[in-house]
Amino acid sequence: MELLLHTILLIPVLGFLGSLLIPEIKENAISRWTFGLVGLNLLLLMAFVVLWVWQGAVNIDIKDWVLYQSTGYVFFIDFFFDHVTATFGLVGGMLTFLITVYSRYYLHRETGYKRFFNTVWFFYLGYNLVVFSGNLETLFVGWEILGISSFLLISFYRDRYLPVKNAVRVFSIYRIGDVGLIMAMWLMHHLWHENITFSRLLDQSLVHEHITSHSLVGIAIALLILLSAYAKSAQFPFSSWLPRAMEGPTPSSAIFYGSLSVHLGVFLMLRTYPFLEFQLTARVIMGVLGVITAFIATNIARVQSSVKSQIAYASIAQIGLIFTEISLGWLNLALFHFTGNAFLRTYQLLVSPSVVSYLIREQLYQFKQQPHSRIHWLPKAWMNSLYILSVKEFNLEKLNFYLFWSPMKRAGRALRFLKAKHITLFFVPVALIAFVDLIMQNLSGSNMPSVLSLPLAMMGLAMVLRSFAEKKDVFLSWWLVMLNHVFIAIAVAFNEHFTLEHVFLYLSGVVVFAAVGHLILGKVEKAEGGIHLKYFQGIVHNKQRWALMFLIAGLGLTGFPISPSFVGEDLIFSHIHENQWLLAMLVALSYIVDGLAVIRIYSRLFLGPYVKTHKEIAYRSS
Repeated sequence: MELLLHTILLIPVLGFLGSLLIPEIKENAISRWTFGLVGLNLLLLMAFVVLWVWQGAVNIDIKDWVLYQSTGYVFFIDFFFDHVTATFGLVGGMLTFLITVYSRYYLHRETGYKRFFNTVWFFYLGYNLVVFSGNLETLFVGWEILGISSFLLISFYRDRYLPVKNAVRVFSIYRIGDVGLIMAMWLMHHLWHENITFSRLLDQSLVHEHITSHSLVGIAIALLILLSAYAKSAQFPFSSWLPRAMEGPTPSSAIFYGSLSVHLGVFLMLRTYPFLEFQLTARVIMGVLGVITAFIATNIARVQSSVKSQIAYASIAQIGLIFTEISLGWLNLALFHFTGNAFLRTYQLLVSPSVVSYLIREQLYQFKQQPHSRIHWLPKAWMNSLYILSVKEFNLEKLNFYLFWSPMKRAGRALRFLKAKHITLFFVPVALIAFVDLIMQNLSGSNMPSVLSLPLAMMGLAMVLRSFAEKKDVFLSWWLVMLNHVFIAIAVAFNEHFTLEHVFLYLSGVVVFAAVGHLILGKVEKAEGGIHLKYFQGIVHNKQRWALMFLIAGLGLTGFPISPSFVGEDLIFSHIHENQWLLAMLVALSYIVDGLAVIRIYSRLFLGPYVKTHKEIAYRSS
């Protein structure tokens, strides 16, 4: 059983690596490799489920390997299989197989054919890691992969302004959800004093005992998980991102934002329900917000002129009802509802182009005016107000902007004094002095002055906020992100005495990837004659390899799972005490904003229309 499960988990990894090696011109080989291995993965999963049911459908928990272990801390990869995993795994495998077969013909001769299938494999890898995860750390690895693959899929038409802009917006909402998951993981460590697994959460007496003795911590964890799930599943007040995600190709819209990715918030709530079962406050909030989401999304869907937007909001409404079902404890109904909604939205999105053409032809030749439907028991003024609110999408986009984007931009602009000269003369010496003092105190075994932790963490957050708002100097924005990590490492090291090995593990990936990114930026600037962050420049048009290398460097700099900083970030959080909410929030916000800053740099430099005024324009002969 374990060997078969490992094979199922290994196939997406092999599929992704193999798709990278196939030449771009060989469309047939790329598509055959993809749907062939996805089909094999689906068959093996079906065989595994049958065997699992035959043996009694007993939950399986596999602790595979330990990535890092020290005194009082262990980071290990854990996999878990139960009926929730079986449902999400089978639905994901079936839909991915259907979409890969469909995309083989739909995207024929499309620019970026290979890139699409590469991203599909990357997405499917992240999806499987989330679905088969046995603890929050493993789930977070897949969660991060899903975030970046979603960004790449939405910005598939990367030479257009709107897809790129919407991809950045969606990624920003995903990062907000990441705050909730990071903070929940931190509190989980303090609540359980271990890396808790989902199999142990099924022990009701154990969960009830811990929640009873730490009621406030339990409520906080439940609300943070709810924040992460609602951001991922486009629930109120984050509902506006899902229609913006439809800028990608129709197959990606169907499988990812119609059926799979948008339901992962549901999976998170189902997986952590043994913990939420004892949190009545969180369940009431979940149910109320689910009903509000269903009401708002239904009304918005009725006034949409785009068929994709109609389907997107219809899916949001159904997911809101699924959350309500979970809040009431109807878990099996929620699973059944997820399955039906996933298949229905996939079918609707795949046939939407044909339906639109059919309706245009039908209305052209056989037009019949339909009677207006009206809710007679509502006053006309209320009906008109509801209509206007629905047309404006209840101003959810503006709400998200004023709640999240605008404060970060204003804070970044207020820090304009953080120029290269001031950083070199003041902040870099402060970081060096603090680091030397850290080494000396570590060698002597004396305690660090913990009072300096908050000021140093605030300096780190200021760095990354300034990087996010920078419009001219690309190099300054890039190195501010790196300095943010340095200040965070020093701040947490001053907060609690621990070995320098933890700091070096955390900063090793940061320094290496920062240097690689700086080298690529230098090459791009030399080739293009100057780079900036005022608008999208589309340099990927003629610098595809450099764009890919910079993206990898940026992901490594932000602590993506390809870098040791990913483990280092979790390790750093373990040294923040349970009652240090402010310090934890500063560190979590720094991690979230630095991801946004890096993606912003990548998008502004490499994506968008490639327009260069210094290039010669080819005119037709007179």
